[in-house]
Amino acid sequence: MSSTVVARRRRALLLLATATCLAVGTVGCGQSSPSAAPNPAPTASTAAGVLEIRDPWVKAADSGMTAAFATLVNPGDSDVTITGAATDVSPMELHEMAMQDGKMVMRAKAGGIVVKAHGSTTLEPGGDHLMMMDLKQPVKAGDEVGFTLRFADGKTQTFQAVAKPFTGAQESYAPGHGEPMPGMSATAGTSPSPAA
Repeated sequence: MSSTVVARRRRALLLLATATCLAVGTVGCGQSSPSAAPNPAPTASTAAGVLEIRDPWVKAADSGMTAAFATLVNPGDSDVTITGAATDVSPMELHEMAMQDGKMVMRAKAGGIVVKAHGSTTLEPGGDHLMMMDLKQPVKAGDEVGFTLRFADGKTQTFQAVAKPFTGAQESYAPGHGEPMPGMSATAGTSPSPAA
């Protein structure tokens, strides 16, 4: 092969490499325009984290206590245990409705909330829920409230929930929440259903 042919191939490859770099650079510049939203790297604290959180909501309340609810879906191969929750609006506890001495009571959920591998758990009025204690401010219908879940493995995940009015299941979410709930049946295994 002559040196002229080799030189032409080198120039052609150099031009091709330059054109490729310019094309990649132009695309990269287009993504960094001021109107484009940043693409954060996925972490355990994003909505696409440990669990899928479907239909999250909070019972609107002016003061005292209220609760947050959602359907938690675990797409992973291992069970996930929620050990705590936090919000700027109030201190929080993981709660359940359970039979105690023949009466339905609301109490802290010992051992956390477990979401089985490839399964789901529903946090709902009359069942497991994220209890918001001693509200620092009213939670009005339409407000968005931010939450952080803590998991047994040390990971965290944040999500937003919208507040809405709700009068079903007859929970009072008031001091003395470990006492029997008014209107609850004392029949073992009874769980009140939320209103439609």
